[in-house]
Amino acid sequence: MPLSTRLYKTEAIILRQRRLGEADRILTVYTPARGKMDVKAKGVRKTTSRMSGHLQPLTRCMLQMAQGHISDVVTGCETLESFRALLGDLDRLSRAFYAAELVDRMTAVDVPGYVTYRLFLDTMRRLDQGDDSDLALRYFEMRLLDQAGFRPQLDSCVACETPLRPEENFFAPEAGGAVCPGCVPGQAGARVLSVNALKVLRLLQRGSYGDVARVRMPPDLTQDVERHLRSYIIGVLERDVNAAAFIEQLRRGRLPHPVEV
Repeated sequence: MPLSTRLYKTEAIILRQRRLGEADRILTVYTPARGKMDVKAKGVRKTTSRMSGHLQPLTRCMLQMAQGHISDVVTGCETLESFRALLGDLDRLSRAFYAAELVDRMTAVDVPGYVTYRLFLDTMRRLDQGDDSDLALRYFEMRLLDQAGFRPQLDSCVACETPLRPEENFFAPEAGGAVCPGCVPGQAGARVLSVNALKVLRLLQRGSYGDVARVRMPPDLTQDVERHLRSYIIGVLERDVNAAAFIEQLRRGRLPHPVEV
């Protein structure tokens, strides 16, 4: 294969990295055209490496790549965005790692990911710029679920398909969404879904980020929506997200911020 056909460039966000041998790393990156990829970065663990600083997790960069037999190899890189404000705020940084972990776990290798890349990048920028971090994550979670093919059913009961009435319903992650009161018996893990929580979940699923950002929720509603989405994600992944536990630890170690009602 001619050298010119083996070389290419791609924009990417670094999701995670792991050691390979004494000096190399395997990077899991997310790109617009090929989605998730595992690529090799040779020599980046050496103190003399010029690429190491550009290939840190959560960095958006331009990669120059060479096609390889097993995995493609990074031959050059340039930082496009480093999201430096996150580095000084452990709270927002933990949420950025949570978003990266979700992208890693919910996407397949070598599947074009233009829309998901845009969603992930927008979320990183919102966290970096100081937007409401929890709200940014709820919007990200719902849209990523949709893009990954796991859209929860919120308009009609997943059991009987009857349109949901504006009353107290239930959310059953294992069933795939909302359940009416008449069908809830026998639904494993079903939790009460209030009228307002259902409205917020629907808005997250259908509205723009601007629409969602204009909503002011009391703390109990905020927590309710988060619990429903987290339980649904655990059901999809069949395990919890590692970074979620760290976010919980941070919360328990600080005073709650006031929330506008």
